[in-house]
Amino acid sequence: MDPDSVVIIGAGPAGLTAAHELARRGVRPTVLERFSRVGGMARTETHGGCRFDIGGHRFFTRIQEIQELWETVLPEGLIRVPRRSRIHFRDRFIRYPIELADVLRRVGLREGAGILLSYARARCRPHGEEETFAGWMTSRFGHRLYEMFFRDYTEKVWGVPCDHLRAELAADRIQAFSLGSALWGAVSGRGDHKTLIDRFLYPEKGSGMMWDAFQCRVEALGGTVLTNVEVVGLTVEANVVRSVTVRRDGLTGEIPVSHLITGAPLRDLVRIIRPAPPVGIVRAAEGIRYRDFLLVGLVLRRGDLFPDQWIYVHDPKVAVGRIQNYKNWSRAMVPHPGKTGLGMEYFCSQGDALWSTGEGELVDLARRDLERLGLARADEVEEGAVFRQTEAYPIYLHRTPEDVRTILGFLAGLSNLRTIGRNGLHRYDNQDLAMLTGLRAARSLLGEASGPDPSG
Repeated sequence: MDPDSVVIIGAGPAGLTAAHELARRGVRPTVLERFSRVGGMARTETHGGCRFDIGGHRFFTRIQEIQELWETVLPEGLIRVPRRSRIHFRDRFIRYPIELADVLRRVGLREGAGILLSYARARCRPHGEEETFAGWMTSRFGHRLYEMFFRDYTEKVWGVPCDHLRAELAADRIQAFSLGSALWGAVSGRGDHKTLIDRFLYPEKGSGMMWDAFQCRVEALGGTVLTNVEVVGLTVEANVVRSVTVRRDGLTGEIPVSHLITGAPLRDLVRIIRPAPPVGIVRAAEGIRYRDFLLVGLVLRRGDLFPDQWIYVHDPKVAVGRIQNYKNWSRAMVPHPGKTGLGMEYFCSQGDALWSTGEGELVDLARRDLERLGLARADEVEEGAVFRQTEAYPIYLHRTPEDVRTILGFLAGLSNLRTIGRNGLHRYDNQDLAMLTGLRAARSLLGEASGPDPSG
């Protein structure tokens, strides 16, 4: 293996972890990132003196190796944050994770009793169909709670009806969580599920601080990280990737490849392979879908708005889906004590009406949504900026598992290519599991066997 011709597509958590593992083992990888900053969806942008994480990322894992890696790469600057988040529902705020007394107080005794009765019925007579998100959730939470807390929000996030979504979406994100475990945790004060942790680590200056540190480590160890680089072609000969074609600053060039690790979305990857893959592979790739989103970053003239790190917005009267309050992640995110930085998250798809809306109109929309929710007055917003994230979430439709198996089976036939990360595997993983795929790909390239998959 030529240590100077290992190429990694994507400088997100998975790609940078792979690069770091290779670099510390004597390989000098070249990492190609299409954005101007590393970190992918976990990057941190700046505007108006405030820092804005593109997506809220807690640094929590049960994988000891990943925990040690975070602490090694960023030995200073990790703070411990008490978690606080709520659900905005019917003009009320409900604590999340669920607390039984709070739910009953907010929704009322009658509605609360209906939730518990519906849950009991579901546990006694489980829903027969569990292949869809709707069926899976109804079997575990009951029809009442599913309709109240999951259906509308999920359809806002994904843009498709819940009975069109695969159950794997719920299983990957919620895993063993159930209403029973939440209520038991509320009553007993116990609970060890990952969704319910009450404290987490967080880089003081935003999640991007971690990935900037990874970039520095990779480069110090002899690797190269290039930003604003678009990969537009992969040349394949005799089932081996020979080179990648890249475009940067209007110029196109070729980079020879001995081994390729890629976190690129599967649909995009298949499109740029030359010669083109068989028709069945192309058809499967065209069936793969993603959900994109817009983050409208707002700077407000008020020091404190609400105590949460983030709020899930279930209210159908507003377009915003989730709100991040960055000062409550870390005070360093908003250095001015009299101001607040918010991230208003809007889920959409490239080319739709929301995605195509101009920046000024989006900032005005975020102002109005904030006021409608009663969180701040529109005139308290000093300024705003829009940050766009394509292919943020892999969508699980009915044919998705079959299409993904088809594509990954074809790619496995390319002897020097390995796929990693959320989009490279089309799996809605947290960042610690995405990092683990990067570690495994790097070690596989070095001839080492992988261990068991903790994600199941």
